[in-house]
Amino acid sequence: MGLFRVNRPRGFQHNYIYYDPRKEKLAKIEENAKRELGMLPEKEFNPEDIRGKFVGATKHLKRRKESGKKPISSGILIMIIIALLLVAKYLYTGHLF
Repeated sequence: MGLFRVNRPRGFQHNYIYYDPRKEKLAKIEENAKRELGMLPEKEFNPEDIRGKFVGATKHLKRRKESGKKPISSGILIMIIIALLLVAKYLYTGHLF
C-alpha cells in the first residue's frame, strides 16, 4: 500500500544528562507550599501551566495517550469504504462491474 503511505523522518529525542525531573518536581511542590503559606507573592496566570492537565484528568484520554495506539490512516479508511461499496453493488446488482 505504498500509494497512501507517507514516509516521515525518524523523530528526534534528546535526553538531558544533568537533568533531574524529580528534583524539579520537588522544587515546584516547595514553591507552591510557600505560596500557600504566604511566604511568596501570588504567581500570575500563565496559560502554559494548564497544558496537558485535561488529558490527565480523564481516564479514557489518559489510557489513549499511554497506549500509543494511532487512529486508522485515511488511506486505509478510503480503501475499506471502496471495498464495502463494491460488495454492496455486487449484492444489489449481481455482478461486480
